[in-house]
Amino acid sequence: QVQLVESGGGLVQAGGSLRLSCAASGRSFSSGAMGWFRQAPGNERELVAAISLSSGNTYYPDSVKDRFTISRVTATKTAYLQMNSLKPEDTAVYYCAADSSYGPQMIDGMDYYGKGTRVTVSS
Repeated sequence: QVQLVESGGGLVQAGGSLRLSCAASGRSFSSGAMGWFRQAPGNERELVAAISLSSGNTYYPDSVKDRFTISRVTATKTAYLQMNSLKPEDTAVYYCAADSSYGPQMIDGMDYYGKGTRVTVSS
């Protein structure tokens, strides 16, 4: 099992920045992926960033590309999501996620999720 705990959410004005953190514990895997999903009321869950734990390759959908950056520190099993130029439509609960493999299937979901942290962007 993998436990994931997010932190760093909050209220920010449009154009501002936030940095989310995710601490992982439990089972370790040197390959695989960590990522961030978000879900706003009435919307489907959306993968907004993912990173390969082995290669460092990253994935972003067009909606956040060039604004969000995912990173990880392997030694501490921590992942981060730097969010810049935030927009009101970025308002959602953000979930850290982890999976044993990195690939296109990530868009549909990962194996493990945290409980989420709320991000609210005011206009």
